[in-house]
Amino acid sequence: MKTYIIRRLMLIVPTIFGILLANFVIIQFAPGGPVESIVARYAFGSNARLYNNTNSAEYDSGQTDVYRGAESLNSALVHELEIQFGFDKPAHIRFFRMIRDYLRFDFGRSYYRNENVLDIIIEKLPASLSLAFWSTAIMYLFAIPLGIRKAVRDGTQFDIWSSVIMNVFCAIPGFIFAVLLIVLFAGGSYFNIFPIRGLVSANWHDLSLWNRIIDYLWHITLPVVCMALSGFAMLTMLTKNSFTDELNKLYVMTARSKGLTERTILFRHVFRNAMLIVISSFPLTFLSALFTGSMLIEVIFTLDGIGLLGFQSILNRDYPVVFASLYIYTLVGLIFKLISDIMLTMIDPRINFNTLP
Repeated sequence: MKTYIIRRLMLIVPTIFGILLANFVIIQFAPGGPVESIVARYAFGSNARLYNNTNSAEYDSGQTDVYRGAESLNSALVHELEIQFGFDKPAHIRFFRMIRDYLRFDFGRSYYRNENVLDIIIEKLPASLSLAFWSTAIMYLFAIPLGIRKAVRDGTQFDIWSSVIMNVFCAIPGFIFAVLLIVLFAGGSYFNIFPIRGLVSANWHDLSLWNRIIDYLWHITLPVVCMALSGFAMLTMLTKNSFTDELNKLYVMTARSKGLTERTILFRHVFRNAMLIVISSFPLTFLSALFTGSMLIEVIFTLDGIGLLGFQSILNRDYPVVFASLYIYTLVGLIFKLISDIMLTMIDPRINFNTLP
């Protein structure tokens, strides 16, 4: 196992390098950029003071909502903006400088907030962690018992109808459920029970400890349910299929022939083998909920987390935040995949990754 872990750790560097290189090349051909964004805002009269280190007095007339498309920024000022954003250097130099800094976890400063990128990500992380933790916990808490019950009652009406419902949950994206729940329970058209903005109320700091907990759970109910539904359906089917495969194996038939009860067979013999793939998928399930599954949910419910930050950064062409998020997501994803493999060997020592090429 040590050899396998060392080999996987060594592969992390070229993998991250390749992913960053591919995305960096794509960005070079993408239209627009931070400099072009400032020029466009100036042309349409919006406040162009986007970068605090820029001498914005030269190009911000103080007027808003005035079309100035016929005018253009001074070429010297445009060149100054390119220097400040680093676009005066060739692409390959900018890329290798970025790699050098990222190896030291130096992600630079945001183009639009003029703050340290790592500080921004750390500031937004608690909201996303909350959603990922609770949605993953709910998924495993309800999906595993339901999946086991479906496997035990395979082919019955309960299994058939529950499978139909699970397929519906898998087919409908989480943001569709978000809109539906807002319409039903958040003042859309019917009931106004849950809030749709933020993780806590404005007076949260003035509440007692118990009321703070209630207020927090009250705010995260709808977004957590939306995030958990599709993952819950897939995990249920994964559990069901895993247990069904084990129940059809020869050692189960042998146990039955010896007179063991179905409950004893299920929880003493089948459970450990069937749960291998379910438990080993936990790290990646949590990671997916943290970085990818929460983006649209955070946008819809206006939750100040990593997903909303990434969405806004892409719209604003805030490349330092975009690439830093990509770097951290890739790095954490590779580490979590390694943890998943280690969990497999801990659950079942018969698994040996050293035999893999």
